[in-house]
Amino acid sequence: MQTQFNIHEAKTHLSQIIEQVESGGEAVIARAGKPVVRLVPIETPPGRRVLGRLAGQFKIPLDDSQPLPETPAAFIDAMEGR
Repeated sequence: MQTQFNIHEAKTHLSQIIEQVESGGEAVIARAGKPVVRLVPIETPPGRRVLGRLAGQFKIPLDDSQPLPETPAAFIDAMEGR
């Protein structure tokens, strides 16, 4: 299908142009033969965050009287039960 339209064509066939773009194409709208605007589909937004996605992957020490490890690597090892 045609990918470049003049402004009059774009106004007349806007719904058809949008369908073309939604199906993976792109369209250019021109004024006096010069491209002015490119219509492209909007990216889908990322999905919603899932709470608890990491549940069960880390162990929190039950004895909270122990001091925290001094280095980040030691902290990660302690959280992972190493």
